[in-house]
Amino acid sequence: MIPRYSRPDMVAIWSPETRFRIWFEIEAHATSALAEIGVVPKEAAEVIWTKGNAATFDVERIDEIERTTKHDVIAFLTHLAEIVGPEARFVHQGMTSSDVLDTCLSVQLKRAADILIADIDALLVALEKRAREHKYTITIGRSHGIHAEPTTFGVKLAEAYAEFSRNRARLVAAQKEISVAAISGAVGTFANIDPRVEARVAEKLGLSVEPVSTQVIPRDRHAMFFATLGVVASSIERLATEIRHLQRTEVLEAEEYFSPGQKGSSAMPHKRNPVLSENLTGLARLVRSAVTPALEDVALWHERDISHSSVERMIGPDATVTLDFALARLTGLIEKLLVYPENMRRNLDLLGGLHNSQRVLLALTQAGMSREDAYAAVQRNAMQVWQMRGDRTGAFAKLLKADPEVSAKLSAGDIDAMFDDFYHLKHVDSIFERVFGADAA
Repeated sequence: MIPRYSRPDMVAIWSPETRFRIWFEIEAHATSALAEIGVVPKEAAEVIWTKGNAATFDVERIDEIERTTKHDVIAFLTHLAEIVGPEARFVHQGMTSSDVLDTCLSVQLKRAADILIADIDALLVALEKRAREHKYTITIGRSHGIHAEPTTFGVKLAEAYAEFSRNRARLVAAQKEISVAAISGAVGTFANIDPRVEARVAEKLGLSVEPVSTQVIPRDRHAMFFATLGVVASSIERLATEIRHLQRTEVLEAEEYFSPGQKGSSAMPHKRNPVLSENLTGLARLVRSAVTPALEDVALWHERDISHSSVERMIGPDATVTLDFALARLTGLIEKLLVYPENMRRNLDLLGGLHNSQRVLLALTQAGMSREDAYAAVQRNAMQVWQMRGDRTGAFAKLLKADPEVSAKLSAGDIDAMFDDFYHLKHVDSIFERVFGADAA
């Protein structure tokens, strides 16, 4: 997590000040609940709330105490006692450190998910706007990087919209799964703390209760959360990779916005490089790097160990801060993306109509030719076009008309009719309706 790839709202979630404030709220809510059921004096709970709420926790002081205690929660509780006074003896009654640490992490991940969901919402707005703008901007579709059949640039963006809509649903589900509290004491049996305390803390923090916490919240929840972040990151990379390809000089169907005064190379003044989408590819790798450690954290020893702790202290902020930045960067990239329909048309025409080969194949089979013979007839003419150099305009249709086997089944007019590129776009409205709803047509 470095400033270059960080945004302040997400960074704030992981600051020591925020963490200690959440720790205090967990402890204070728990103490208030204990007061309600008669375990600690109500007056003491009120003092804890009043003094703690007004305090600014001294991060340097807590760090100083921890250098002696070698225990972060005890260091915090010691500092809290310095603020609260004698009533602090009622704090942390029946609780264990994991109750504070795990519940706090749940709050932080829940808040982080709120930001990430909002990020995806902004990206969806940008994708829908550009998809509608280019709904009928015809372009060549590629499989294996090779010209296939026509599609539209709008359909490409609609596909990305649908993918990020799924990612949004996944993130909402992951947020719900991680939004649990555990205030169950040592080994999770509630031996020294009433389950009603856990319910109170969970309610106040907007969480559910973990049914069986075994002293720690089971890490399958966290694994699912970080795995979801990894999927979102992969979707970012997928779209970024598409843009990188489309910006290649030989293709140049779309490119990143190049602002006045921007420089592409320290050596070559002509360069306009896809630096944003390349950056997104790298950031996606970093987010995905959190997934395997999160999966490995699931297998803790017995009721608890801390092999997960160092991992989560790093991947929690790193993965969420990085993904937040990446989603915002991708949104800006899409909003300002330069699109070149004329280049799309030029590239579509490069192979002299070969992208209509399937239509000819189907027409020949419907005219009575076996599929094997029809495929051979279409392919031998297509391969001649592949081997041509220079202008291929209309070459495929001309060869088909001159082929005796083909012309015996299809007239020149039949063949010409198969070279209407917009034939391939007749169901674009249906695709948009599926993605954006009935008003998208």
